[in-house]
Amino acid sequence: MDEINVFEAWEGLIDERILRGVREMGFDSFTPIQEQTIPSLLLGEDIIGQAQTGTGKTAAFGIPLLQKVDPELRKLQCVILCPTRELAIQAAEELRRIAKYLQGVKILPVYGGQEIGKQINGLRGVQVIVGTPGRVMDHMRRHTLKLKDVKMVVLDEADEMLNMGFREDMELILGQIPGEHQTALFSATMPKPILEITGQFQKDARLIRVAAKELTIPLVSQRYYRVKRQDKEAACIRLLEYYQPSLCLIFCNTKIKVDELTEIVNAAGFNAEGLHGDMSQHQRDTVMRRFRSGNTKVLIATDVAARGIDVDNVEAVINYDIPQDIEYYVHRIGRTGRAGKTGRSFTFASANELYRIREIERICHTTIEEKKLPGASKVLKAKADKYLNRAWELHEHEDMELMKSYLRLKMDENGCDALDLAAAMLKLQVGDKQQEIEADRPVRRDGRNGGRGRDGGYRRGQDMSRERGRESSRGREAGYRRSRDEGGEHGYRRREDKKERGIAFARPKRKNKGKKEQANGKSE
Repeated sequence: MDEINVFEAWEGLIDERILRGVREMGFDSFTPIQEQTIPSLLLGEDIIGQAQTGTGKTAAFGIPLLQKVDPELRKLQCVILCPTRELAIQAAEELRRIAKYLQGVKILPVYGGQEIGKQINGLRGVQVIVGTPGRVMDHMRRHTLKLKDVKMVVLDEADEMLNMGFREDMELILGQIPGEHQTALFSATMPKPILEITGQFQKDARLIRVAAKELTIPLVSQRYYRVKRQDKEAACIRLLEYYQPSLCLIFCNTKIKVDELTEIVNAAGFNAEGLHGDMSQHQRDTVMRRFRSGNTKVLIATDVAARGIDVDNVEAVINYDIPQDIEYYVHRIGRTGRAGKTGRSFTFASANELYRIREIERICHTTIEEKKLPGASKVLKAKADKYLNRAWELHEHEDMELMKSYLRLKMDENGCDALDLAAAMLKLQVGDKQQEIEADRPVRRDGRNGGRGRDGGYRRGQDMSRERGRESSRGREAGYRRSRDEGGEHGYRRREDKKERGIAFARPKRKNKGKKEQANGKSE
């Protein structure tokens, strides 16, 4: 299906201010999921969107959602649920870029791991929240989210939320939204529990299926490293020190991480600059000019900010974060290995992200080789070799007599050997050997670690889902401890006790009888 030019086909249907924001993001056409979904959502229909990651789902629901927001009403009007805080942050950032010229529209990501008091203050006057189920439930329990004015609910990556153990949370949240509202559900797969949720909470939903776009990988050496989250900065510096690329691109999923990593890379002695959406066009142009000329050796960027980068001499791409959209992985590593030159790509993955490496391999028909990070001794040798080679090149082209006289004078004064003096000078330049960085390994739990695939990690299924669900629910997502005395597998008391916690979670009512059967019929 041919892509449609945004500005020819949608003027008059979509607010010009939204189209202006879309234009600034570098888009000039809609993807198939956007083309089919946007008109249905603008008409007020419930939709079930079956599409792979990387097909542009955020803009597909974000554009009509933002068009429906009333900027004058300083109350919550739209709720978007995402499986992880990283995805929630990314979706909120993309919505903000689309809504850049919509005055008075406030969008806020809510997720575990962030101070709850700060989030509560930030919720004042917010019309759109993008949140993880655990933290949204927490705000509902505290009555810091008022749902009576909500007109649209979006479940993004619904099958992933299901895999992470959030089904009960999803049902409880959907069951507490009163009045008439629109529901959009997006999922790469349609397992039975997803169909049950659609049948229970949607009315005459339209099923939209979009085939995954064939993604091809350029001829680039692809490797990944098992790295703990807290070791990623050290691992990044280690690769830069060992391979010493003349030009390197590093991709992060958030603007905050771009800024943080830029400081760290510069402190390590590399000439690095950041590139993200908060920078003006003039700032971006200046950074890109320095990178193209080679004055900046390391460019650290978000995906959207890096759109349109066309530099032939990039030797390496580092995926500091695995991209949420698989299509971005292809775009990222395609920045190297151009003009007939070889290129390298490196990706950091924690133990519970290994399934995403396998998903990239499956969809892109490629192989990403697992490697161990270069050891501390190898890195130290690489740094010493680099310094010695540069020193010897200087020796061949410059007059060294004056420097030799200084060295002779120092050796006579201190009675030191030339080799000892040279070794001390070399150590001053390259530093000490660093600590080893251990690979991240899945934690074995007796009777719970399930089957292990060829990557040594958890197979993507019920066993892995339980582990990820526990991690999300107990720490990162929920933001507070859910122990057994709080009751239940998901950390909530039985329904008859919930009123004591300050919120009455009624049993969700079916929107229309027989919709489960209709949704099942539509999926076949």
